[in-house]
Amino acid sequence: MMGGDFAPLEAVKGLKLYFENNDNPQAVVCIGRENEIQPLLKEYGLADNPRVQVVDAPDVIGFNEHPTKALKEKPKSSISVGFYLLSTGKIDAFASAGSTGAMMVGAMYTLKTIPGILRPTIPTFIPRLDGSTGLLLDVGLNSDCKPEYLNQFGILGSLYAQNMLNIESPSVGLLNVGEEEGKGNNLAQATYPLLKENSHIRFVGNVEGRDVFKSKSDVIVCDGFTGNVILKMAESIYEMAVHRKVEKDAFFSSFHYENYGGTPILGIDKPVIIGHGISNDKAFRNIIEQAEKMATSQLCEKIEQEFASLSV
Repeated sequence: MMGGDFAPLEAVKGLKLYFENNDNPQAVVCIGRENEIQPLLKEYGLADNPRVQVVDAPDVIGFNEHPTKALKEKPKSSISVGFYLLSTGKIDAFASAGSTGAMMVGAMYTLKTIPGILRPTIPTFIPRLDGSTGLLLDVGLNSDCKPEYLNQFGILGSLYAQNMLNIESPSVGLLNVGEEEGKGNNLAQATYPLLKENSHIRFVGNVEGRDVFKSKSDVIVCDGFTGNVILKMAESIYEMAVHRKVEKDAFFSSFHYENYGGTPILGIDKPVIIGHGISNDKAFRNIIEQAEKMATSQLCEKIEQEFASLSV
């Protein structure tokens, strides 16, 4: 509840939206400074909600603090307490718009990487011209990649698209500088045959930069350096749309971060969602809903089963 530039107010407002717009909401554990959270819960009519529980966490990790050092020195921060509750099974999913670095460090050192996975990854959602949503991964966790990493990203992205985006048979493409097989740098050339022979995905070949916002592929895999460049470019498109006063156009408005809530970490054994630091109430509502769906769909368990079958 203490994560983000406008916390805990926008987090509480997002919690209110979550309960107002769900017929069967799940119990939500609010972790943070109880003396700040309780008055807001009362103000927004949530203080007597039996599905809302507050866990006091008086420390707060700032965005400018060193993640590893902060987690070690602030065991009573909302992020530290959240990962403790998640790792011990007290909660089923954990979401925060707090320090991205602290969330990443907490996930890597508190939770377990699913057996068989070489590197966890973080995806981003890609709005497309036909109104649908695609997935791009990795977008920053793994700047330097091996072909085997990208091959696994294809499986992780495909499973996420199936279970979270409700795409029955998602297509997987490799981001490259040309459509033909054999194009690209050493990484792309070595990754292509791995994806082509991967029976756990529906590989459709190379995808060029001009195709990112089209529907040529539901899932696009790339190294984290390239993916992060595309992510930041996509964010700048929305900024340009606002500057040009065309952000209310259906396509450009779909770039707004609040529509997607947060970014999941794929490849670890528990659902973790990282929200944007400037999250508003709508973003917090979507963060909660995404965390709920990751838990109830048993996505992490399905990923574990899929990778267990790879080693048989």
